[in-house]
Amino acid sequence: MNNRYLAALTLLSQASLIACTPTRVGDQVALNSPATWQHAPNAQTAEKADLKTWWQGFDDPLLNELIDQALAANLDLKIATARVREANAMVTVAEAALYPSLDFSISGGREKRIDRIVGVPSGQGIKLITPTADAVSGGLAARWEIDLFGGRHLQAEAAAAQAEGSKEGLHAAQVGLLAQVTTNYLELRGVQQRTGILQSNIAVQRERLRTLQAFVKAGLANEADLARQQTLLQGTEAALPGLTSTGEKLIHRLGVLLGEPPESLGSRLTAVGPLPKQAPIMPNLLPADLLAQRPDLRLAQKEVSAAAAGLGSARADLYPKLVLSASGGLGALAVGGFPSLADSVYALGSGLSAPIFNAGRIRAHIAAADARLEQVAANYEKTFLLALEDVENAFVAHRSANDSLGKLTEAEASAEKAYRLVDALYQRGAGNYLAVLDAQRRKLDVSDERAKAETAVSVAMVSLYRAFGGGWIIASSDREMEKALAR
Repeated sequence: MNNRYLAALTLLSQASLIACTPTRVGDQVALNSPATWQHAPNAQTAEKADLKTWWQGFDDPLLNELIDQALAANLDLKIATARVREANAMVTVAEAALYPSLDFSISGGREKRIDRIVGVPSGQGIKLITPTADAVSGGLAARWEIDLFGGRHLQAEAAAAQAEGSKEGLHAAQVGLLAQVTTNYLELRGVQQRTGILQSNIAVQRERLRTLQAFVKAGLANEADLARQQTLLQGTEAALPGLTSTGEKLIHRLGVLLGEPPESLGSRLTAVGPLPKQAPIMPNLLPADLLAQRPDLRLAQKEVSAAAAGLGSARADLYPKLVLSASGGLGALAVGGFPSLADSVYALGSGLSAPIFNAGRIRAHIAAADARLEQVAANYEKTFLLALEDVENAFVAHRSANDSLGKLTEAEASAEKAYRLVDALYQRGAGNYLAVLDAQRRKLDVSDERAKAETAVSVAMVSLYRAFGGGWIIASSDREMEKALAR
């Protein structure tokens, strides 16, 4: 009898491991992916861009240091890493339900009951006493719910998909972090460059004001010219505090991104540095490549898989459940001064249960899981459309900024030429000093616009790499991923 029972148990255990899951739901979502980009540059470079370390293309050692520090100390990454560990632990919890549970228990106690009277021989005859009983028992109990229709397996699959999704969330946080650090750093260098240009412009306008004051005293200019110059100078000076404040805020933001107090980077970044000139290579991925490269899309797909598994698990509740159980143990009883009595027991059992009436609870659970799957599927499609929008907008922004930079570079060269010609005439005595100052001021105004456009080109390139999902490393294990983050 025991052998046949064990054989049946073995067969059932093997069947549970290889059983098909009739309640499984497909997790494929059809996405309408365009074949090419609408606003991509016509001339694409043949060299393949390195999406993992794209920021190194700016060839700025300080930027590389800031990136390394952010990857090691950023608090958002630490939060996302902890979420990965939490999700991995929940996978173990879900998978544990697939296996038998074995529990050990032991209990003991002493009791004295007034309704139990025992006659004990004594020197004076039979003496009635209420004895004290000591009882001790212990044993093992095993229970196993056979996953006949795959509900438990699907729950484990849902937990595994959620764990994979948490890893993609970590990757997405890394992509966003790298883009934020680089963007803020480039904008800071652009602001510092513009601040220097503005200070030069203020110096030129102050010189022009002093010259006009001298001309007014000499009768060569009138008070109206002097008032206009004062107004121009004061307006230009009013722009300086705004630029200074913007630079300080960018430094504070970088400090927080690097996991430090806002003011911690002041000494390292207050010193004016050049705007990085060398830009990374233009990414040349196709729209369909975003599905594998962008972490937010991979996360959305994992959410679909988890929801599909959850729906299948909910449907499995409609089917019967088979439970196997076994228990065994020893017990001892000692009453008064009598010898203790020991006994051993064991029990084997099985049970089958099926839902008949539950006031619609199971059907409602299935409807909720189905609605959840519909939500995440729609979110997957929406996320893909937003990803396409990100890339197209980044292409447009880069092209627009690049066109502006080209025109402003030409305008700056023309303004520089005009300034040199006017200055040459003045040096030969054939020109006016005020004309020299005006030409210099116009050149500085164009230089400021050129600096803004140059910053915009670099920031648009960063947006492109972020839109393509650049900046995360596919690791084969959590340990390798943590090493990559701590490098």
